[in-house]
Amino acid sequence: MNVQKPSAATLLTQADTLHSRNLQTFCLRFVLYCVSLYIVKQLQATRKRDRLAARLPGATHILRGSLLERLIRHRSGCLKCARGEGHPVAVLAVGYPCGRTRQISLRREQVPDVKRCLANYRKLKAAIEQICELNQQLLRAEPDDENNGGRTQ
Repeated sequence: MNVQKPSAATLLTQADTLHSRNLQTFCLRFVLYCVSLYIVKQLQATRKRDRLAARLPGATHILRGSLLERLIRHRSGCLKCARGEGHPVAVLAVGYPCGRTRQISLRREQVPDVKRCLANYRKLKAAIEQICELNQQLLRAEPDDENNGGRTQ
């Protein structure tokens, strides 16, 4: 039998072609994997943002500030103050950017509602921060076809 050996150049060409196809296949699979992973992350971020927004407390029942317990002492004429006991008072202290603080005296029956409103404010603020972080992630994402790339027409 007469079998011809392929030349070295032919073998190198075949190896280069095979290597090139393997590299192209790898690159294509890698890109598809990254795009798929990206789409999943974008969907997860959108769903998480929507769940957070759905759980937000009502914006009408919020208060910003701190609840303080203070003692008020009268200068004269009060036996309780003369003994050093004083009168406990709940105060809502609200700070403003100019450095001023407003203090609002509260009645006893107002304290539970004020505590609830302060907790709602903290929850709302934390949820808004999380939603902003998710929106920043979505901004870095590639634009969807459905919203025209985030551009207005």
